[in-house]
Amino acid sequence: MDNTENTKKSKKIEKTSVSLDGKSILVTGAAGFIGSNLCARLLRDTQSATIVGIDCMTDYNPLELKEYRLRKVEEAAQSSKSHWVFIRGDIADKPLIDELFATYRFHVLVNLAAQAGVRYSIDHPDVYIHSNLIGFYNLLEAARHDDAMEHFVYASSSSVYGGNKKVPFSTDDPVDHPVSLYAATKKSNELMAHAYSKLYNIPSTGLRFFTVYGPAGRTDMFYFSATNRLVKGDSIQIFNYGNCKRDFTYIDDIVEGITRVMGGAPEKQNGPDGLPIPPYAVYNIGGGTPENLLDYITTLQEELVRAGVLPPDYDFDAHKSLVPMQPGDVPVTYADSTALERDYGFRPEINIRQGLRAFAEWYKAFYMS
Repeated sequence: MDNTENTKKSKKIEKTSVSLDGKSILVTGAAGFIGSNLCARLLRDTQSATIVGIDCMTDYNPLELKEYRLRKVEEAAQSSKSHWVFIRGDIADKPLIDELFATYRFHVLVNLAAQAGVRYSIDHPDVYIHSNLIGFYNLLEAARHDDAMEHFVYASSSSVYGGNKKVPFSTDDPVDHPVSLYAATKKSNELMAHAYSKLYNIPSTGLRFFTVYGPAGRTDMFYFSATNRLVKGDSIQIFNYGNCKRDFTYIDDIVEGITRVMGGAPEKQNGPDGLPIPPYAVYNIGGGTPENLLDYITTLQEELVRAGVLPPDYDFDAHKSLVPMQPGDVPVTYADSTALERDYGFRPEINIRQGLRAFAEWYKAFYMS
């Protein structure tokens, strides 16, 4: 069956949505791209909730961007009917995490704190073990001792699919051959969460994000780093000679997906042996329409000119070079988000023209005004 048609027909919403009003919610990586947008959304949409954000504020991405994101969260908090708390700390600090759980007795945890980046993991493996494994373990341990815990939500990644040639990528596909340490840590998170769901009956949901982009995003992502280089008059490298396809997902679609999942935890139930059936799930969140990298670059160029970031006569051809694929990268990412639409009634829908226009306008205002 054609997967696209199957997705379009799959409209039944099976999850029972639980209100987040009045809940105690922990968001890790709160100064990060996704985390800050999620915190702001929760502060706008909830009442009488306590939103606790934690971030260790590393300089992997510019601190000025993290401070900017936090200011946006603070602005949302000023008019919110919920309470905002920010903790500068490290999820690998077990005493700190245990103290936070003892103080706030969290109902929902959204773990977005992680060392990101496929290429960075090749030369800096230690930080991935520190944040993505030790930090993740600390959160699982704290959650299992928290009687209030209703849902453990965490970020996985499309990177777990490695060099899969079958497209679109489905959560039913085997993901046992990662091509980077980053991908290996994200697959490890899924395995660890499954074990804790089975052993301690903790509802957990992993979300495999597909190339998230938008205003105030990660500067190491191609659209952002390419813009920085073009503004400086430097050349950009187009990997695999442009023969790449990416399932780009705009930040607002990612946040919408996360908030819907937060309120729809996997159901607790026992099997015939009387033991818990793991209340565990994994979903893709991706646009489902992979874009050719060269087309994406053309759209980015057009929107940078439209926003006034670059002049109309900018010679793009003179600032581009086609190069081979980089280690740890993959030629295609393509999400099958059928299950997300089936269970939560949501499918990402913001196209790259809309998304890159919003980014270009933000870039102009942030860096050039």
